[in-house]
Amino acid sequence: MERLSDFETDQKYLRARKRIAEIKGFYQHLFAYCLFTPFTIFINYKTYWDYKWFWFSVIGWGIGLAIHAFIVFLHRGVVGNKWEERKIEELMRKEKNNWD
Repeated sequence: MERLSDFETDQKYLRARKRIAEIKGFYQHLFAYCLFTPFTIFINYKTYWDYKWFWFSVIGWGIGLAIHAFIVFLHRGVVGNKWEERKIEELMRKEKNNWD
């Protein structure tokens, strides 16, 4: 079994902490959206219900939330760190095969 150096362990720890912060940020964003949406609907209902202006904020913020979710959960696998690591390994294998 390969033992990781202290530097590698520290790097992995820092990447994990950063990832946790990104996920936590998304859930905070989602929580704020879930609180804000009913509030805007209520304000719209109490002021002038004939014109449903709350849709502008709900849809606009929803698009922002969807982009945030894409960046945090999907983007990393497509072109993020994992993609970079896979590409580096692939290029290193090709380089090694050229020398053999």
